[in-house]
Amino acid sequence: MSDTYDVIILGAGSGGYACAFRAAELGLSVALVEKDKVGGTCLHRGCIPTKALLHAAEVADSAREGEQFGVKSSLSGIDMSGVNSYKDNVVARLYKGLQGLVKANKVTLIEGAGKLVGQDTVEVDGRRYQGRHVVLASGSYSKTLPGLELGGRVLTSTEAINLDYVPERVVVLGGGVIGVEFASVWKSFGAEVTIVEALPNLVPNEDEFLSKQLERQFRKRKIAFKTGTKFTGVTQTSDSVTISLETGEQIEADLLLVAVGRGPNTADLGYEENGITLDRGFVPTNDRLHTGVGNIYAVGDIVPGLQLAHRGFQQGIFVAEEIAGLHPPVIDEKGIPRVTYCEPEVASVGLTEAQAKELYGEVRTMTYDLAGNGKSQILKTAGAIKLVKGGTGDDAPVVGVHMIGTRMGEQVGEAQLIYNWEALPDDVANLIHAHPTQNEALGEAHLALAGKPLHSHS
Repeated sequence: MSDTYDVIILGAGSGGYACAFRAAELGLSVALVEKDKVGGTCLHRGCIPTKALLHAAEVADSAREGEQFGVKSSLSGIDMSGVNSYKDNVVARLYKGLQGLVKANKVTLIEGAGKLVGQDTVEVDGRRYQGRHVVLASGSYSKTLPGLELGGRVLTSTEAINLDYVPERVVVLGGGVIGVEFASVWKSFGAEVTIVEALPNLVPNEDEFLSKQLERQFRKRKIAFKTGTKFTGVTQTSDSVTISLETGEQIEADLLLVAVGRGPNTADLGYEENGITLDRGFVPTNDRLHTGVGNIYAVGDIVPGLQLAHRGFQQGIFVAEEIAGLHPPVIDEKGIPRVTYCEPEVASVGLTEAQAKELYGEVRTMTYDLAGNGKSQILKTAGAIKLVKGGTGDDAPVVGVHMIGTRMGEQVGEAQLIYNWEALPDDVANLIHAHPTQNEALGEAHLALAGKPLHSHS
């Protein structure tokens, strides 16, 4: 068998395997290099296991709160070995399916740590493979802060998803997506949780309206948080950790979860030695994901921007089609939906109000409260949908959709169509949304923005 391929991909996470499958579909010979398991962080240590934990947390809340619905149920406890076995089974089934797809697509899987040793050459365990095109998809790792050592009772999400007990008291360092999701799980499982975030708001990348709403709901859930507060240090003993804040305050807990973001996996992979420019470890590309060097492309978490699995998938497909000469349309980063799966869920696509004002000057916004939505009342969830219109005229499209409430992540599919197809409020107002669904709330928000509110005041 020849060691030369049309495409060699370094990393088999979301971006890498999507690129491999699409390239193979297009008739290209593909080698996929992976030192761990196909599926990468998302499948084995990220999205999938954490969402399984969040679903177990939702079941725990349902058991605890059955009385609200006239159902006599109670929560007698959390069996973490049972939770972990459910979570691991979900991952195992998906992993098995993925391994089958590697074979079905006739992708050559090269197991081992790959390194770029030439602009068209990758070395794995001393053996060299040539690629007419090379795709860098080496993913990301859980970051920590300078001077903050991981280990013992100080852990990242990678260790947190495999905990075999529920901590009584936990401090979460970082109020972004990963931090608030774990805070939500542990609270539902019965822990006392405190989030420490240096920026002024929780989920600081979202529209400020969503941040404020989430903070209000977390207060109701008795999840403590300190925003605008810097962490200064941690000491641990055999049975606890003590976290120090710049305010002079100290918090004692069983665990400290470090959730301060993810860094790019690009060190010691031969990137810079072969002419690739790195920016704080990330690989900058042009809008066609080319690195500016040879036939080398980059996808996924190592490319500056949102670190989301579905962005990696799309970039992988894009690069495969680009290599095959199909000239796919450039991906609009703002058109990528974002979901935080805590309770309540936060989901958005497009521009925040602040970003839209910067771009368009004048904007119009509309906020529709879920109190007016039948299905949300049935689910007993509070929340809202906020729309941002890029201008004030009738011909101004909706450029931002921001939602909070139970299961709002399921509504972001239509929201991304609205944004990506540059829909006018009237376009959406004329579409019929099924009743009673939470999806209807999106329709009603657009009715209100189009000047014909049904169950709300414009």
